Amino acid sequence: MSDRLSSAPASVVRRLRALGPRRIATLAGCPLLLAPPLYLSSFWLQTGLFAMVAVVAAIGLNLLVGTAGQLSLGHAFFLAVGAYGYTWLADDSHRSGTTELAGLGLPPLVAFAAAVALAGVAGAAFSPLSGRLRGMYLGVATLALIFFGHHAMLNAESYTGGFNGRTVPDMEILGLSLGDADDGLAVLGVPFGGLERLWYFGLVLVAVAALAARNLLRGRPGRALGALRDSEVAAAVMGVPAARYRAAAFTVSSMYAGAAGALLALAAQRVVPDYFSLLLSMDMLAMIVIGGLGSVAGAAAGAVFVSVLPQLLAHYSDALPLVVSAGSTEPGLGSADAARFLYGAALVLTLVFAPGGLVGLRGRRASRVLRGLPRPRRSTSSSLTTPPPPPSAGAGTGGDTLKEHTP
Repeated sequence: MSDRLSSAPASVVRRLRALGPRRIATLAGCPLLLAPPLYLSSFWLQTGLFAMVAVVAAIGLNLLVGTAGQLSLGHAFFLAVGAYGYTWLADDSHRSGTTELAGLGLPPLVAFAAAVALAGVAGAAFSPLSGRLRGMYLGVATLALIFFGHHAMLNAESYTGGFNGRTVPDMEILGLSLGDADDGLAVLGVPFGGLERLWYFGLVLVAVAALAARNLLRGRPGRALGALRDSEVAAAVMGVPAARYRAAAFTVSSMYAGAAGALLALAAQRVVPDYFSLLLSMDMLAMIVIGGLGSVAGAAAGAVFVSVLPQLLAHYSDALPLVVSAGSTEPGLGSADAARFLYGAALVLTLVFAPGGLVGLRGRRASRVLRGLPRPRRSTSSSLTTPPPPPSAGAGTGGDTLKEHTP
């Protein structure tokens, strides 16, 4: 390995060092995300889609908690607004059993964007509180959203379907359905059903969410929110309106949650009130703490870890000790309980040994790899390898000088 690195061209080494470890990992991983629909089964594709849902929601929550320093325990409510909002906007009015279900019948892509906006409106309606409360006080206040939302989902049957939920209409883009359509679409001989098509839609949504959050953090709003998180007094001295920026952060985070909820509805193909409980909000907080507060990549890493772990334990429950499959009468832990124990332990270990989260561990490891790369060779010219003689007392200012060139 060292021989290969030593033979690498100097320009390549310089470019690798300029990119940095995180960009290198991102560029290497992006092409790999395009291949799963060609090789993986429906179980793994749906697991990946649920992970994308978690990534979008965690990025939005990280903007609020990690960047603005605010705490929200009610973000599952905004996922519900996005999921039910898309279903109501995209579906037609019809009867399901004895229930008359309302719907506007909008084009699915328009309904998706409107559902995100609807979640933003719900967040803006809560902004008078979110702009004035902070920390644990805001966290306790947002708990009311969970109970209010659960009551509304159970009783507004014409919009939500009540306890049994509601079927979600398929996404459609430019006449191409992202559901299980019988149109014979195949790529490289692989039939593309709903999960395969929805996979790429989810990738685009994750990319847009990550880029938007990255630009926000690097711009003036991100610096203002960081100043508020570190010291409200210092931020006020610099002219940052605390209430307005906190309210804006809560609204933007709610829009992220709405987009995640709409994608969750498309992946699950049915929405029920039990999806959006307090446990979902707690899981989202665990995602951003395990991944790394204030980091887009950290939120994504923590979201993948927390969302994929229960699926893996459920899939391999027969081969794992102390884990039993759903409905089994044997003694042991269910997959959901075992997953919470494991990422609870991961949360404690992260706080103790890696306060920067998973993204901090990845950055340190990639930095060690980059430090192993050889530095570009310097010129072998004698004028650069030997130190210059000291200037004579009579040397003028216009004399020749030797200056070492840096790569």
